Amino acid sequence: MATNLAVDDALIEEARKIGNKRTKKAVVTEALEEYVQRRKQVRILDIFHTVDYDSTYDYKKSRNRP
Repeated sequence: MATNLAVDDALIEEARKIGNKRTKKAVVTEALEEYVQRRKQVRILDIFHTVDYDSTYDYKKSRNRP
């Protein structure tokens, strides 16, 4: 999908050099992948303390050994 973006050329060039990328497209693609990954991690952290658990549950009792 072709998309036109107005992005700071100096910023793109700096990111290209730091990331050792050959093209602007590669820089933007990697940046978007990192952005999505980071947002997913934040969502996971948001739900981290929302799971209830039974402190009396004994997982060893539920094991089936022959």
